[in-house]
Amino acid sequence: MVRKIFRTGNSMVVSFPKELLDSLHLSEGAEVEVEIDKARGVILVSPVTSHSGGVDEDFARQVSEFLNQYRPALEALARA
Repeated sequence: MVRKIFRTGNSMVVSFPKELLDSLHLSEGAEVEVEIDKARGVILVSPVTSHSGGVDEDFARQVSEFLNQYRPALEALARA
């Protein structure tokens, strides 16, 4: 698939056809990882899955509950 690079504002952009994005379940606002493979001279664009780099919502909730429950003890330890 050949695509053109074009300018939008101060950025250079490559657009992807809707069919390609739909096949990967991507839409506007989705995050992608962009990597350069200099050895092969290619740019790799990969969808970011919930397990790569993001914080699991259940884990974040558990940490929040822990901090709320033990905040006084943690603050006392920080002062010691």
